[in-house]
Formats: sequence, structure tokens, C-alpha cells
Amino acid sequence: MDMRNGLYKKKLEDLLSNCKKNLKFVDEDLIRRAYDFSLNAHKKDFRASGEPYFNHPYEVAMIVAKEIPLDDISVAAALLHDVAEDTDYEIDDIRKEFGDTIADIVDGATKITDIFQSHEVTKAESFRKMLLSMVKDVRVMLLKFADRLHNMRTLEFLPEEKRGRIAQETLDIYAPFANRFGLAKLKWELEDLAFKYLHPVEYEEISKALKAKRVAREMYIKKFIGPLVKKLKEEHFAAPFEVIGRPKHIYSIYNKMKTREKSIDDLHDLFAVRVIIDSDSNADCYYVYGLISDLYRPIPEKFKNYIAVPKQNGYQSIHTTVIGPEGKMVEVQIRTRKMHEIAERGIAAHWKYKEGVSNLGAEIESWVSLIRDIFEQATEESSPKQFIENFKLNLYQDEIYVFTPKGDLKILPKGSTPVDFAFEVHSNVGFHCIGAKVNGKIVPLNTELKSGDQVEIITSKTQKPSRDWEQFVITNKAKSHIRKFLREELRKKLQDGKEGWEKVLKKRKLHINEDDLIKFVQELTIYKNLQDFYVAITDSEINVDEFAQKIEDRLKHPAPIDNKESKKENIIEKFIDTARSLTGGIKLFGEKDNYLHSFAKCCNPIPGDKIIGVVTVGEGIKIHRKDCLNISDIKKKIGEKLVEVSWPATDGIEFAAGILISGDDRPGLLNDVTHVISSYQNTNIRAVNIEVYDQIFDGSIIINVKNIDHLNRIIEKIKKIEGIKEVTRLGEKR
Repeated sequence: MDMRNGLYKKKLEDLLSNCKKNLKFVDEDLIRRAYDFSLNAHKKDFRASGEPYFNHPYEVAMIVAKEIPLDDISVAAALLHDVAEDTDYEIDDIRKEFGDTIADIVDGATKITDIFQSHEVTKAESFRKMLLSMVKDVRVMLLKFADRLHNMRTLEFLPEEKRGRIAQETLDIYAPFANRFGLAKLKWELEDLAFKYLHPVEYEEISKALKAKRVAREMYIKKFIGPLVKKLKEEHFAAPFEVIGRPKHIYSIYNKMKTREKSIDDLHDLFAVRVIIDSDSNADCYYVYGLISDLYRPIPEKFKNYIAVPKQNGYQSIHTTVIGPEGKMVEVQIRTRKMHEIAERGIAAHWKYKEGVSNLGAEIESWVSLIRDIFEQATEESSPKQFIENFKLNLYQDEIYVFTPKGDLKILPKGSTPVDFAFEVHSNVGFHCIGAKVNGKIVPLNTELKSGDQVEIITSKTQKPSRDWEQFVITNKAKSHIRKFLREELRKKLQDGKEGWEKVLKKRKLHINEDDLIKFVQELTIYKNLQDFYVAITDSEINVDEFAQKIEDRLKHPAPIDNKESKKENIIEKFIDTARSLTGGIKLFGEKDNYLHSFAKCCNPIPGDKIIGVVTVGEGIKIHRKDCLNISDIKKKIGEKLVEVSWPATDGIEFAAGILISGDDRPGLLNDVTHVISSYQNTNIRAVNIEVYDQIFDGSIIINVKNIDHLNRIIEKIKKIEGIKEVTRLGEKR
């Protein structure tokens, strides 16, 4: 194709002429650039009919400019809508050349095409909702309407099987959508074209019957209209008006024949008339209705006042059915010119009539009301471009529609993850979910899914739900199953731990009641209750033989009550919690995130320690010090479940550290200790807690340090002070 060819120059001028005629503002340069870009991109492509492929995007752009005109952006996007899908160019090329808005519209239309090509439409309503959950710009849908309309007008050139699929898709998805957008004319044509290919025999029968009676029908309509026009003139009706016959659409006639179980000859309401008044007054519509009611007897139950109560898509009109000449029923629609254009062109006509409207009305209650009301809510200062950029579809934005590998559609709340999807498929799939593929790519289990995604769950018989799943799943189904599993897992751990402990008692022939066991656990371990104690046994955090030996030793040599030790333990716990909270979490694989984790009580890691993570079932990642005595046992048992973790980088910010000090009390000892600390690199002392028992000095000091070396140097300096017997880190077992 030669871009200098006179034919293509004329086609461009025709398109520009229609744009100027129907749009408020036209960026001619934009249209020309989009036209040339599309023509060049498609120059080697041809349609099934044998004509150049470029004719399709051109005709789609012409439909947008003539039949559903909104703005020049929509026309440019129509010219480019197949470039990314069918040529060597990609969305990024369009983005570089035409900017984000046009690229996003083309991308949105392409994604819709991809979904319909990849999946069979089995649940039409779910597909319609899915589209609305995906589409963020109303112009994407206008473009798809125009694209589908031109495809339907040229459907005869495609193979029969493909024709049937596209026609059914049109009837199930696009025609109802067009109706929701208030595009009545487009809806009727889509329905009739789809019906033609889905039921060719019935279509031909009805079409022939209508053609055979066309002359008689037209004569009758004239007979009906004549007295009405005469009456309006006699009454000196001021507003200009138009009274026309309205042809009944073939698909609607077919539906009436099916519903009423009658042949076309038995249908009495095939006659339809429309009165269009060039007036902004609703009162004129009611006046005309009154005149018609005087001329012809109305059927009360068929009266509908869509002016007082508009349809949800913004449609307004008075509908009445009357008994006309020869006793035949005639359906009459009465509306203003503005109502008529809105009914025919929907959102584009709303935009045309927006100027001068200052009614700021109540908030929109649903998306379908938005199509009509948002234009009335726009301020007069809004430019067309700004207004349309902000005009977003928001129905079903709280839902996502995703596919199984077999193409089944699942509806989930917005924010759902592959784990939510897995439990939606089946509880067993959820329980054994070990990974997920979204659109063919492996993703983390906490990935947020989007409408149109195809999700494949990877399972393993050995996989079990993790407690961190509960933090990111959002469906009640997933949450309840995970919580139920974790409760059962905890119950099993408690049972196994208790059985393990009882075996040791039996082997040692020890007899300890539950109350005494609780006292020993609280006195000799870091655990507060028997539940934590039994779980620790199952998780190998306690050596039960060693603990049992301690109990035997204590029974032989009871320890004196020492409130001092109890207080010290409280100080240690409080400090450890504070120090850890200041770091804001841990880093896993080099990234900081809110990973579910807990700290092992056997080694009490605090900021500054070298740490390692142990993946557990039910408790996320358990953090140990790397030099923890239990790590070697854990490595032997579950070496593959160790993960590298670290404290978040502090960027030079100091962290809190604690020091325990004991020794012989003497005058000035505390002063010497604080002086040594503060004089080394201006170390800041945050808290001091000192107690003296029988001339024994015992206390804790919390300081700010830059790193572990800083802390160790201070400890060494304190050890050299006269009278100091022992200095250790707070939290370190002595």
C-alpha cells in the first residue's frame, strides 16, 4: 500500500470530516499521525475477505467518529487498536509515539481480545462483570463496541465455526453491554447481526415476512401518523417535531414469537411510531401523549413513564401502546431530541449535552447511574480532556474474575492471592498448595491477582499451611481452613510434646503433678505455661532429658526463693522486646518485609547478633543466634529449612544493647562504671537499674551502641574496674 495513494488520502479526509462534524474538539495532527502509523503497520496484512487489513481499523475509527462519537483520543485509539496484537509493533511503541492515554486504551482493548480468544464464554454474566472489573477507561469499551460492530458487519467472510462463536459472544456479552451503556441503536444492530448467523433459517423467515408486508405496513403507519400531525398543527403545538415509523427489529420479533408462542402473522404489535420533539421541556412530551390518548384508545397496562423514572442506563422516553385504525395495536414512543440522541448514542450524547449543566445532584448510587449522572456532576470548568481522563468505570472493582487452567471462571474479592484461589477450587488444593503460576509464570503465594489472570496451583502431598498464609489471604474460606488446620496442628504438637515428656518421666520413674511441673517450667525454663513447654519439646527447642535431670537435682537440693533473680528475668525480657521492636523486623533474602517470625527463647537473639532463620510449620520463621547450641541439632534434623536472615540496615543509627554487672559494692563504683561507658565514644546511657544485697553490687545498664564491636569494647573496659566480678550482655545466658 502506498501511503501517497489518492484513495488513502481521501479516506483520511473523510475521517477528519466526520470528526469535525461530530466532535467538540479535533486534534487533526493526532488523527493524521495515528492514521499513518496504522496504515504503515498493517501494510503487509490482509483480512479473510482479501481486502487490506487496514480497512478494519479505519472502519472502526469511522464508527467511533460517526456512530458513538466521544473525542479524538477514541478515534486515534480505534485506528491503532490492532497494531500491538497483529503487527511487529508493541504497546511500548504506541506509548512512545502517542503517550500513556492512547497506549492504555489500546492495551485494555487488546487484553479483552486475548481473554475472549483464550476462553470460551460459558457464563455470560460473569464475563460481563469480569470486563467491568478490568476496564478503567470508558473509551476501552466504546472501542470494543465499534470493533465488534464492524466484525459483525463483515462476519460472512469467516469460517462457519468461527462465525458462530463470535455471534454467540456478541449476543451474550456485547449487545447487553451496549444496552447498559445506553447505546440502543448499536445494541439492536448487534443483536440482529448475531441472530442472522446463529439462527439463519428463522432470521430469513422473519426477514421475508417483514419485507412482504413492508408496503402495507408503511401505508398503515402513514394512516396512523396523519391524524396525529393534523391534530398537533390544529392545537398550534409550538415546538418543531418529527413523527416517524420505527421498524421493529428482527431479534425482538423472534423473542416475542418465542415468548408468546405465536407466528409473525399472529403478532399484533409490529407497528411502532416515534415522536421526537425539538424541545427541552418534558411538559411537551406529556402534552403530545395527551393528544395521542384523545385520538386513539390507550392500553393502560402498557404505559411506561421513563421520563419521570429513567432506566438505569439513562434512557428517557414515554412509552404507550394504543389501538389504532383497523383495531391494530401501535407502540408509540415520545421523547425530546436530547432524549433521542442519548438513547441512540449513550455516553457520547451525554457528553455532547454536558455543557451548561450545573446540577450537582446526589451521589451516584451505582455504576449504571454513573453513565448518566456523572456528566451532570462535572463542573463547567472541566475541559473535555480532563473530564474524560477522570471518567472511570467502577462497577465490580471490588471483585476479580480469574480462570482455572481449564478455563473455568472463579469470582474472588479484590486483593485475593493464589492461596485464596486454591481454597476456592477445593480445600485439599489449598492445604497442599506449594506454589502458583499466573499466566504461565511462577509467582510468590502472596501475589495479588488481577481480573483476567489464569491461575495454576502447584501442589505437594507433603505441603502444609503456614501461619504466615493467614496474614495475606483475604477470603473467609481460606482464613477459616487455615485457622482450623493451625489449631489442629497445635493440638497435635501439644499431644506429641506431652507424650514425649511422659515417656521421659516413665523412663526416669519420676512422679510430678501438673502444678509442680508448671512451677519447674517457670523456674527452670523461659516458658510461661505447659502449652509452650510441650510445643517446645515437639519443636526440639528443649532437651527433655536435661530438663528432667534438672528437676531431679532440684528435688534433691531445693533452691532458695530468690526474688532478685525473678526481677532480673523481667528486666531481661523487657529489654529484649524493646531492642527488637526498634529494628522494625528482619530481612529475609536481603529484603525487609513483614515476614511472620518469632525469636527462639533458647538463645534470645537481639540486634547486633549474627542470626539465622529456621522455617517452622505454624510459626513462620524462628530466629536463632548463629552460635546457638541448638542450631547444630536443627541442622541435622531439618537442614534444608534453614534460611539466611539479618537485622535491617541501620544506616548509622545506633541500636539498644544491655549489660548485666555484678561485683563487690564500694563507694563510687556506680560512678566509675558510668564514667567508663560515657567516656568511650560518647556512648549514651539510656537506663540504669542497680540493687545491692549484702554488699553485693548487682544491676543492669542499657546503652546505645553502633555495632557489636562497640558493645564488646565497653564490656571489656567495665571488667577492668575494681570490684567488678562479672559482666555479660543482657539476654545472654550466664
